[in-house]
Amino acid sequence: MTLPILVIGAGKIGQVVADLLALAPKRDYAVTLADCNELALAAAGCVGSLRTQVLDVADPAALRAAMAGQFAVVSAAPFHLTVAIAEAARVAGTHYLDLTEDVASTRRIRALAQDAAHAFVPQCGLAPGFISIVAADLARRFDRLDSVRMRVGALPAYPSNALNYNLTWSTEGVINEYIEPCEAIVDGRRTEVPALEEREEFALDGVLYEAFNTSGGLGTLAETLEGQVRTLNYRTIRYPGHAAIMKALLHDLRLRERRELLKDILEHAVPATLQDVVVIFVTVSGWRDGRLMQETYARKIYAQPLAGRMRSAIQVTTASSACAMLDLLATGGLPARGFVRQEDAGLDAFVANRFGRVYAPLDHARAA
Repeated sequence: MTLPILVIGAGKIGQVVADLLALAPKRDYAVTLADCNELALAAAGCVGSLRTQVLDVADPAALRAAMAGQFAVVSAAPFHLTVAIAEAARVAGTHYLDLTEDVASTRRIRALAQDAAHAFVPQCGLAPGFISIVAADLARRFDRLDSVRMRVGALPAYPSNALNYNLTWSTEGVINEYIEPCEAIVDGRRTEVPALEEREEFALDGVLYEAFNTSGGLGTLAETLEGQVRTLNYRTIRYPGHAAIMKALLHDLRLRERRELLKDILEHAVPATLQDVVVIFVTVSGWRDGRLMQETYARKIYAQPLAGRMRSAIQVTTASSACAMLDLLATGGLPARGFVRQEDAGLDAFVANRFGRVYAPLDHARAA
């Protein structure tokens, strides 16, 4: 049976989500990629079962009409459009998935999911998303937890500017996660901590990195693990020096108050790249059989061909996560109604999925 899927947003990630689903074996999905930007849709082209549609999310009637008869909608639109799409999905009775890191949007989606006859599955990307699946899997291996530390970064493979950074993902999304408060559990208490703070350094495979607080990466884990863990935090990985420059821009120059200007500056001056690497580093400690133990999951994923074209590492990981969660939902591997957390998916099932396999092999997880 071919399931109709609506993907909203023909940007860096949405195009890859649509391509992956449209090229799935046996034509499991009939995919419509929708966007208000006709040039972005033209660049996407039409592969497999994919077709395109010009759609203005700001037009409620058009949005509802586009969702009519769809099995699911996947929002790959900018975070500020997330709630409108989720509200339309609730009215249309359509399963809903998104890639947002925005905490406020996810809270609204949770409210929409109450008593819903279909599933609302937000935060289906890398972080939030896959990172929560990894952390929850490691946490289940302990009798009692002490700490869960989650670190993720999408970095240029060949940094060449003072920021040590290239644009590989949504500029608006990056700015948002550098500004908004960050959830954490500190000394057993759920709280909020400021973005860009609590900087640390660590080395992996001989490369030095820094990591600092950013918003949204925990997903729903703070709620899931509240009362079970002493320390829970999420930090974004960058090369050393990045945080200091961003703090100067956002705080000293007060560009946090002028997000559109900062976006324009970054997109004008900082080039995009397909030559990137995603670094995933999750460490969980706790007690097992009376001993304090630690387990670590570490992975590096590089740019690679996917769905017939070269894709950046952040495109590969984020789009594959969204497609894997949709596939699990369609095949009964996730709850089919109400609010669905990322950690509701098991790590083994996720990585065994035809889309989630980009995160394999699991033998890269190593215990320390």
